[in-house]
Amino acid sequence: MNTPLGRRARVLAATAATAGLVLVAGCSSGGSGSGATKTAAGGVELVKAGQLTTCTHLPYPPFQSELDGKVQGFDVSLIDLVAKNLGVKQAIVDTPFENFKTGAFLNSEQCDLAAAGMTITEERKKNVDFSDPYFDATQAVLVDKKSGITSLADVKAKGKKLGAQAQTTGEDYAKSHGFDPISFESSDALLSGLRTGQVQAVIIDYPVVQGWLKSLANGDDFKVVDNLNTGEQYGFTVKKGNTKLLAAINKAIADAKADGTYKKLYEKWIGPYGAAVASPSAS
Repeated sequence: MNTPLGRRARVLAATAATAGLVLVAGCSSGGSGSGATKTAAGGVELVKAGQLTTCTHLPYPPFQSELDGKVQGFDVSLIDLVAKNLGVKQAIVDTPFENFKTGAFLNSEQCDLAAAGMTITEERKKNVDFSDPYFDATQAVLVDKKSGITSLADVKAKGKKLGAQAQTTGEDYAKSHGFDPISFESSDALLSGLRTGQVQAVIIDYPVVQGWLKSLANGDDFKVVDNLNTGEQYGFTVKKGNTKLLAAINKAIADAKADGTYKKLYEKWIGPYGAAVASPSAS
């Protein structure tokens, strides 16, 4: 995968016992030594001085994944813009995905925000505040070309096994349509399950499939047979009531779209940038 526009170097910094892997993303100046303030530009209060701490769940390419010791992706690059505007650096904390539904790590002040390719839903809004939508998503049904499966309905008709990532809208979609999917912890594990024959089809976010099929070996063996337009949109989340940080995130998204940065990052990480991408409707 290509290096994203404007990406700063990210180095392995530490391992946290409860929160998971912590990776620091160098973004701009802003010390975190003794006496450093936890208040960033615009009066934004941070959980740690000198850094914008982001909770995510690795791996989830092309939004965030660790390659050669560096966390990279579309989400990472967008939040780098927020950190730069605040005059600090971004630090990334790898946490279980279920925490994003409850806002647990936000409420315990282990993270300032969460960025995990997360769909905006009314249920999740009860626990966290979402940014403006930054990405329109669809679900794809990916199968082995030798499976004979031609659609999602065909999976059921032929008695094939369907996989989905646990705690995601893809899993919810499968269950709501009468499937009993085999759950996998991560997108990588899900795709590995398809490759090894544990399942014959998977429901997963289409951008993830796009990235996976860029590999010649994967493109030769697998194909998309359904694209499910579920009306999903992704948003970043903050602790309820954190209006200043939310405003900073929304400003960075809007500015990136206005000055062309969003388009460049989208093309680096996702694919062709069409007119419909530019202005996702309000969620």
